[in-house]
Amino acid sequence: MKIIKNGGHRLFETDDETSQLVSKMLLDLEKNGLAAVRKYSEKFDKWSPSNFELSAAEIAEAKDKVDQAVIKDTEFCQQNVRNFATAQLATLLPLEVNIRPGVVLGHRHIPVASVGSYIPGGRYPMFGSAQMSIIPAKVAGVKHVAACTPPVAGEAFFPATIHAISAAGADRIFVLGGVPAMALMAFGMGVVEPVDILCGAGNKYVAEAKRQLFGRCGIDLLAGPTEIMIIADDTADPVLVACDLLGQAEHDPNSGIALVCLSERFGMECLREVERQLETLPTRDIAAQSWAANGRITVADSPEEVVKISDSYAPEHLELHVADRPYYTERLTNYGSLFIGEETTVAYGDKSIGTNHILPTSRAARYTGGVWVGKFLKTVTWQHMSKAASVEVGKVTARQCRAERMLAHALTADMRVERWSDQLQEPENR
Repeated sequence: MKIIKNGGHRLFETDDETSQLVSKMLLDLEKNGLAAVRKYSEKFDKWSPSNFELSAAEIAEAKDKVDQAVIKDTEFCQQNVRNFATAQLATLLPLEVNIRPGVVLGHRHIPVASVGSYIPGGRYPMFGSAQMSIIPAKVAGVKHVAACTPPVAGEAFFPATIHAISAAGADRIFVLGGVPAMALMAFGMGVVEPVDILCGAGNKYVAEAKRQLFGRCGIDLLAGPTEIMIIADDTADPVLVACDLLGQAEHDPNSGIALVCLSERFGMECLREVERQLETLPTRDIAAQSWAANGRITVADSPEEVVKISDSYAPEHLELHVADRPYYTERLTNYGSLFIGEETTVAYGDKSIGTNHILPTSRAARYTGGVWVGKFLKTVTWQHMSKAASVEVGKVTARQCRAERMLAHALTADMRVERWSDQLQEPENR
């Protein structure tokens, strides 16, 4: 293995200053409700409307301001997300199985009642994020989705974002950002019913608020700065590889940008190509910072080492620009979403193709996938048994309980054994 460019990548970590600030805000917001919401919204966003929630007329007015081409494209993207979520749901079947005579076990999938969806703003109006949390929730059967999106300085809100949120199926829309938005959805504050799950990406304060609110409600996942890793062999096109690396670099100065290849010649070509494209990239101010600080190019000695490097990194987005695609798809295990072949790219997954873009970062892909329709379902188990089975299982259970010194537990089994043992004996054995 050889490192051509070694950039660091800041993982998602809590820092004491952020943690303490968010903790104080959440305590204040829970205690003082909407008054605290307004205070923080004025302080951080210079935003204090008479009502943070948009009316049906305001939502319709926002749609009227959106270009028809954007509306049609949003419909295309959202339909793809909806179709994929519907297909995913079809794989989640109820279960009923006889594991032994008289013992029937099963599970069923029950949607949570309510979801709080956060659609980020900030540097870019990421209205494509609306469908990623709202549509899977609605397909899963969630009855109520409250959505929050931060205000846009000088514009109140971005009309395409409001349209996308509405078209995705949100039941209520609030123009409110950051920690106050998370608190409103989690606590309810007499405005909405407290949600069961908070979902959506945001800055470090939003992520920290989700972390601290977990337990009060569920969360989708904790996400840090975005990441891309590209695996490329010598058949790949350096121009395309460089373009895809920079596509993620424009997100944030802390974006993780990594290439793993199989020859130093190819790695150097990609390095030169990235520098060349940066010269004319419209968002080079951000992308150049990200590439300088976090860009990484590694030359592996073999495909086996490529897989080892990638699985250790566990990237949010993983692209394959290789001739032998099956070799990698069959062996790679740690990634948020996999883009197989140069015909697809991260932007397709982020915006339009139908898979979800709320994905694990900071090596969390080792233990979780991203948001999908199943995120909004509770898989609950059930059991039923005959009297004969209750007697059989009860005898074993009572012995197990006594071995653990849990005598009250044992008595619940004993009572059933005593109650039904005589009833189940054959007449000739009495």
